[in-house]
Amino acid sequence: MGKTAESPRQETHTSDGTGLHLHMRTLHPPVPIPYLTKEEVTSTAQAATARLPGTPPAKDLAFYGGLGAMAVAGALEWPVALAIGGATWLVRSGRKEKRQDAGVQT
Repeated sequence: MGKTAESPRQETHTSDGTGLHLHMRTLHPPVPIPYLTKEEVTSTAQAATARLPGTPPAKDLAFYGGLGAMAVAGALEWPVALAIGGATWLVRSGRKEKRQDAGVQT
């Protein structure tokens, strides 16, 4: 048995990328950007803040701030802090309405 001479195959690869066919499509939808003047922004902000209630009492800020701080620190779980804050707000707002109604009737 004789050996047959195998000729090495020469594979030609070009490095210029002619063998690759990559098709890409990009989409650029038109997005309108509104132009706002300083006066428009100022008047809109003033109209929005005019609808907000007055500043809450310092006692309420301290209470709700303390609840939030305890929730962040991990002393209270956030659902518990939310429930306590919500229940307190409901009770306090109900008391204020009763006081206002009693003051109007007498």
